[in-house]
Amino acid sequence: MRNFVFHNPTKYVFGKDTVKKIGEEIASFDSKKVLLVAGGGSIKKNGVYDTVVDSLKKHGIQWVELWGVRPNPVLSKVREGIEIAKKENVDGVLAVGGGSVIDTAKTIAHGLFIDNVWDMFVDSSKVPDSALPIYVVLTISATGSEMNGGAVITNEETGQKWAFSSPLSYPKVSIVDPTVQFSLPKKQTANGGSDALSHILEAYITGKSTDTTVYYDEGLMRSIIDNIDTLMVDPRNYEARASFAWAATLALNGISSKGLAGDWLSHAIEHAISAIYPDVAHGSGLAVVHPAVLMYRRKHNPEILKRWAQQVWGENTIEGGIERLRAKYKEWGLPISLKELGVKPSDWQSIIDKTVELGWGDLWEPITPQVVEEILRYADI
Repeated sequence: MRNFVFHNPTKYVFGKDTVKKIGEEIASFDSKKVLLVAGGGSIKKNGVYDTVVDSLKKHGIQWVELWGVRPNPVLSKVREGIEIAKKENVDGVLAVGGGSVIDTAKTIAHGLFIDNVWDMFVDSSKVPDSALPIYVVLTISATGSEMNGGAVITNEETGQKWAFSSPLSYPKVSIVDPTVQFSLPKKQTANGGSDALSHILEAYITGKSTDTTVYYDEGLMRSIIDNIDTLMVDPRNYEARASFAWAATLALNGISSKGLAGDWLSHAIEHAISAIYPDVAHGSGLAVVHPAVLMYRRKHNPEILKRWAQQVWGENTIEGGIERLRAKYKEWGLPISLKELGVKPSDWQSIIDKTVELGWGDLWEPITPQVVEEILRYADI
């Protein structure tokens, strides 16, 4: 195992009827006025918005609102939020939604302290050493952004879907009530499962069979698969919903990668795809790309991939494990090929160029156009 430091400062409040605690939690961090960041309005339909607002009122927290954050969140919405935050002189940012909303909130919280917010995505040395405190009420479990320091945003002008990270991007508190996810469409739940599995696999495939984290990750992957299976049949099953919500957080809150190197090539290719096709959900893109990357990575760490096939899928070959993964995604209603995503062959070169530019996944070899093209061919089934 590699040397590592593990420190996660986020307070995680989990369980039924916990959304009403958000005002109390924000008040405990001395914020008086927050920018409430949200998506398309589902939180008004499921009652979450009313519960949040009632809690803010009860504890004397003022708020202003930014609506319209979309999946694959964009820079223009971040800039809109920064302007509102400046004008209204807020002292905190409250994300009420899923990963896209949280990532937008994180970027706004830092963007107040830099002239051009995109600069910190281009050059990590420009990430400000100041940020507003971030608070979260999670409504979709998938990205793990509720308990980590990263954020991903798409620059519509340049077509780049890039990330930044900062210790100050860890939310001060995240509230996770699994019951508010009962009404999610099955496709969104399945996308969350794919996303969480990919977060684990990015680190897992760089490990050794003796690593404690490898053993941990295998149990986490089996838990996600079993609970998503249950939720595809019974979306309101509380135990399955709760177990998956916690597993999705654990998949990217730092524990599942400790002591391991990490790959992230699957995410790089998916980011390139959804930068070109913004309607492609991140989890759906990963359902297509990650099995193809695993096929390509057979030559780099066959020992651990064979172990994954055996321990997670009960298969004796790497190829057998990959086919089981693809079959599971298909069973959940997710796409398993570039064709199903709607990716045109004429856009392959742009996907290749964007992946190479991002540069993730060079643990074993440089990421060249030839590498990416070979992986796309594995995904073109």
